[in-house]
Amino acid sequence: MIRPLLAAAALAVSLPAIAATVATPELKVTTLDNKPFDLAAQRGKWVVVNYWATWCVPCIKEMPDISNYVKGHKDVVAIGLAFEDTDAKDIVAFLDKHPVAYPIAQVDVTAPPKDFDPPKGLPTTYLIAPDGHVAQRFVGPITAAKLDEAIAKGK
Repeated sequence: MIRPLLAAAALAVSLPAIAATVATPELKVTTLDNKPFDLAAQRGKWVVVNYWATWCVPCIKEMPDISNYVKGHKDVVAIGLAFEDTDAKDIVAFLDKHPVAYPIAQVDVTAPPKDFDPPKGLPTTYLIAPDGHVAQRFVGPITAAKLDEAIAKGK
């Protein structure tokens, strides 16, 4: 039932940026390769926190763009949050066909990370500033130009 609603919401091109519920969110997850990811440990860098799903076409389209952005900017890292109830091995199989240059963790759709607003559409991306505050939230596909603009505003 949640998938059709999220799929319909994923068609949103872009909504105005809204800050997350918590101005300086915490995020501690275990990635699919069983490594810890702690947002607080990324201080000093810009962090792209990207909610996505294997069934979300705009999400799949933006994944190479996020990978290329991270590869091209030494002060930017990313974490992908697979927001779906699919078995983790299916997400790993998907990533074998659609590799990315950043870690991926699966989050529970019924209990997403508490410091972030639950996504109202996919993809949803938060840009976290080097000091740990939410610089911007994007609903809809993210591009290098949008990231560049948001980072330039935040410097």
